[in-house]
Amino acid sequence: MKYYSRMSLLALLAVIPFNGFSQEREVPIKYGDMEQWVTRKIHESSIIGGNTRLLYEIAPTQEVDGNVAYENMGGSPWGTSNVMAKVMGIVKTNNTVYKEKRYHGYCARLETHIESMKVLGMVNITVLAAGAIYLGDMKEPITSTKEGVKNMNWGIPFTEKPKALRYDYKVKMSGEKNRIRLTGFSKKEVVKGQDCAITVFYLQKRTEDAQGNITAKRVGTMVVKYDKDSEGWENDETTNDATYEILYGDITQDPRYNPEFMGLRSVGYARNSKGESVLVKETGWALPDEKPTHMLLQFSSSHGGAYVGSPGNTFWVDNVKLVY
Repeated sequence: MKYYSRMSLLALLAVIPFNGFSQEREVPIKYGDMEQWVTRKIHESSIIGGNTRLLYEIAPTQEVDGNVAYENMGGSPWGTSNVMAKVMGIVKTNNTVYKEKRYHGYCARLETHIESMKVLGMVNITVLAAGAIYLGDMKEPITSTKEGVKNMNWGIPFTEKPKALRYDYKVKMSGEKNRIRLTGFSKKEVVKGQDCAITVFYLQKRTEDAQGNITAKRVGTMVVKYDKDSEGWENDETTNDATYEILYGDITQDPRYNPEFMGLRSVGYARNSKGESVLVKETGWALPDEKPTHMLLQFSSSHGGAYVGSPGNTFWVDNVKLVY
């Protein structure tokens, strides 16, 4: 995903937060209360130290010990940016999503950091990785830096039309004025503009042709970016039950529309009916009365796309719900 520009927090909000709707109904997204986590114990290859690393996944609480490719467990709709990679036979992990104590339970902490793997004469990779949780799943193991985005199956079947998205959040910015790009093999590049935490919510009406290509119409849109530190769960009531309206149909004439990060997109992948990972191409805006086939939701600690961001950006998320 690619988004641009630095603005004030108010200008960055794609929608105006709502304090509530009359006669509203809340529906939690399954496991969106962040109370249950799978802890995976992955044993990295001895050639890079042989460390045991913990990877966290949002699903019914249990522990998995061993280098086993993860598939969403217990009917959980959530994927994370925590992955096991196997590059040239070397097992390596990336962990940018953590379970963190909050009051008497847990929340999700998403962090942007730099991950490296260096073996003399074999491989030398340094990448910037953002922390992200999303509705969908990831095919493991990742075998190259080019496969991460393609292995991600983004979106879940969904046919309803909620009014808003609601969640608790906290953000801490890195303090850097610009971002960096680290793709694995190229030199570090400076990307102008401050890094931001971001929430992206789309409703799509997807269609698959006989060849397995997937196209989609955009039914609903909600995007919000955060460029300033929040004061914390206890000191900033606006970050608890933060509520953002979902806009429907063609929103290009809406004053809240920003084409740079709300426009039609063709960069997300999904698995078709043949089990193949294909690019989902949005071809237009759905009519206001059309129903979606899929819901897409992602929370990320950085907003600039793959391998772009500022180490230290942190985004906490809890209690994710739909409002009707």
